[in-house]
Amino acid sequence: MAHQVSFSVPNRPLGKSDVEFSVNKDGSRLGTLKVSNGSIVWFTAGTTYGHKMSWAKFDKLMNENSTESESR
Repeated sequence: MAHQVSFSVPNRPLGKSDVEFSVNKDGSRLGTLKVSNGSIVWFTAGTTYGHKMSWAKFDKLMNENSTESESR
């Protein structure tokens, strides 16, 4: 089954508040991804502390560890 991703957009500019994506698979929460202007943070389900990554590091990670599969 595909992952189910939903999100909540706050009623203010992104620069002041994160956009939050809830990621679920087979009805169970995998985690939450918080996106801001400065970084992304992944919170594994059931945890309080997240894994933070800058956009520059995320770009490098994706370019080095992913396959090209979609076009814009």
